[in-house]
Formats: sequence, structure tokens, C-alpha cells
Amino acid sequence: MVTIVIIFLLGEIVTGSAPTAVETLLPDFPVETIQIPVNHDYVVHGWLARGINGHGAILLVHSMRSNRLEMLGRARFLNSQGYHVLMIDLQAHGETPGDRITFGARESVDVAAAVDYLRNTFPHDRIAAIGATLGAAAIVLADPPLRLDAMILESLHPTFAEAVTNRLKLHLGDAGGYLHLLLLPYFSFLLDLQVDQLNPVDRIGNLAIPVLFISGTLDRHTTQSEAKRLYDAAQSPKELWVIEGAGHYNMHSFAGKSYEIRIADFLSTYLQR
Repeated sequence: MVTIVIIFLLGEIVTGSAPTAVETLLPDFPVETIQIPVNHDYVVHGWLARGINGHGAILLVHSMRSNRLEMLGRARFLNSQGYHVLMIDLQAHGETPGDRITFGARESVDVAAAVDYLRNTFPHDRIAAIGATLGAAAIVLADPPLRLDAMILESLHPTFAEAVTNRLKLHLGDAGGYLHLLLLPYFSFLLDLQVDQLNPVDRIGNLAIPVLFISGTLDRHTTQSEAKRLYDAAQSPKELWVIEGAGHYNMHSFAGKSYEIRIADFLSTYLQR
């Protein structure tokens, strides 16, 4: 009985929405508030910072239980480089409505709508996307594949089962890892989808898009060996940057100038004509 209660609580906590009144916290550089319709069902909320036409446009996609504010540092840096930058709140996050977090399934629809928005708004620009954890999964899981010229994936898990198991072990010890045998079917029930549809490693090989994977040596949510499996499964051109001492979240905050130099170099290679 105790185990059933734990599974129920974990399912509700992990998949529960994470709304935030983001618009009350304006960034310290010029942005436009935008709303992108998704299948006539709801709108994705975001900020657009305009750069130099023809220089490139970049979509920034936040991590799980976060919102577009997480990407402000990256946006400020990239906009200063001349890029148009779009930050969005994924469904069930920030100001974008949604009942449950779906680990990239429904979120991928938001990302696709945002990429279409950039394509329509800046038709002469090449487009890249940067995603962290959930945001990275949403980029990879989009079906059909996103029309991108480059992508940067930070702290991305190869399979949903490994992501769940690693977190259970991290918070509940080795015994917690066995709970995934019960928790995964419950997630499938809550989300009304098969969890094997949530495995980025099964999709990454179908994407003919230049990709930079970023991982941290101290990341216990997604291990280096898991990041390497994703890298091995991806098509070329591809890069894997393992940051010494970094954990699972906000590689930009951790690596600072090194992050900006590496990202600027990668993006200029594939976005500049």
C-alpha cells in the first residue's frame, strides 16, 4: 500500500504543471511579447529579441519545471552576437497552458510551432535551436523533424526509462531504482502514451542536422556514457563537449565565457552564409 501511494505521489508531482507569471519579470534588454497559436488549441507564450536580418535566428527551450527566464543569459549573449532570439514557455510551464508535463511528447508540438514562427518571421535566416533537458528532448522528439540548420542539446537523456531510474536512485538510493518498474506504467497511464515513444536515442539518428551535445562530468541525472550513446547514434556533423565539473543544469551559468565561445563558434559555422 505504501508503495502504491509513493508511485501515485511521484506521478502527480513529476507530471504536474509548473505555471509561473513570467511576464511580470521583464528582461534587461529589449524583447517583444509574443503568442504562437498551436493547433487552434492554445498559444505558446514567449519573448522575441530581434537581431540582424540574415544573421540567423535561434530558439531557446528551457528545462523541466522551468520557463523562458532560464534562458535569459543565453538570449542576452546570442542577441549581442546579432542573432534573432526566441524564448518560449513549453506547455504546462510558465505562462503556456497545459495540464501535465509529458517529457517531450506534447512539448515537441510547441517547439515545432515556434520553429515555424521563426521561419515565417525571418524567411531569409538560418535557424538553430538550443534545448536543455526537457527542451532538448522536445527538439529531438518532434515529428516530423524540425526544419533546423543546427541544434545544441544540453544534458539530454537517451531513454526515458534511464532518466526516471537515475532520478529515483539519486533521491531514494539504489532501492529506488526498482520503483521504475511500477512508475513507468503509471506515467504511461497518466499521459496516455507509450513511454518508449519518449526515447531521444531512437530519434536522433533520423535527424540530418548538425548537432552539438553538451554534458557534465558530475551529471548524475544523465551520465557521460548515456551522452556518448546519443552522440554515437547521431548523424555527422556532430560534436560532444563534456564540461569538467558541470552537473545537470544550466551549462551557461557554469561554464560562462567558455560556453559562449564554444556556442558562438558552432553557430557561426552553420548559420552564417
